[in-house]
Amino acid sequence: MLRNLELHFSTRQAMILVMRLLSSLLFSLLSSLSSHGYPINTFIYAGCSQEKYQPNSPVEGNLNSFLTSAVSSSSQLSYNSFAAGNGSSTTPDDSSITGLYQCRGDLKIFDCSKCIESAASQIALVCPYSYGASLQLEGCYIRYEHVDFLGKLDTSLRHTKCSKSVSNDFEFFRRRDGVLADLLGAIGFRVSSFGSVQGFAQCVGDLNPTDCSSCLADAVGKLKNVCGSATAADVYLAQCYARYWASGYYDASSDSSNEDQVGKTVAIIVGILAGVALFIVLLSICRRTMG
Repeated sequence: MLRNLELHFSTRQAMILVMRLLSSLLFSLLSSLSSHGYPINTFIYAGCSQEKYQPNSPVEGNLNSFLTSAVSSSSQLSYNSFAAGNGSSTTPDDSSITGLYQCRGDLKIFDCSKCIESAASQIALVCPYSYGASLQLEGCYIRYEHVDFLGKLDTSLRHTKCSKSVSNDFEFFRRRDGVLADLLGAIGFRVSSFGSVQGFAQCVGDLNPTDCSSCLADAVGKLKNVCGSATAADVYLAQCYARYWASGYYDASSDSSNEDQVGKTVAIIVGILAGVALFIVLLSICRRTMG
């Protein structure tokens, strides 16, 4: 009898958890897909480590502690970093978690907090049980690892997006190059404009000025090499990003990469929810059989 009650309680808990996750997911997707939604929650990219931890292990507790701290801190600060666990930077243990979050430099603190809250709820869905993960939304970024990565320069390419190209528009190229040259001087966050071309760039807060300059130089170089003569382009590296656009920003009809990213995200999350739903069904059947 007691065991049946325990199984029933576990099933009910799992169902409540799925409903909460589903509600959070629907809010985030509606914000991303609606033209009148909250654009700072728009999904840009995510990266997940191949190494996984076991459910209910110490690392899960440290990860939850980091995510809770990030959400709480974002109501006051637009950037912060945390370490959870018993390890150190030189001898991390298997449960240690080091993480950071950062909001786009032009966001008000209220919007920053809402963005981080959304990112924290999504990262566990997109990267379940991962020892390391990063998630970039339009307005904020969150990352954690089981080793100390803070302050260590990483310019690996994470995401690019290029709009339609133009040719023989020398005035546009002159203005674009002026904006990109100005963005190279960013320390933290910088907005630049030159006529009809605008742009902004940002480094993650754990980088020193020298490494920030190196990261942005790499990002701007990739903008030109990868996107060529595009009228708008984004390049996200592991610790910085640079973006520019002409009037009108992106022509949605000529660029489907964002739709592809959203579609992949939906597919991943639907798969996760389907797995959880199957687990609940099997648990319920087991409970009835034992009853």
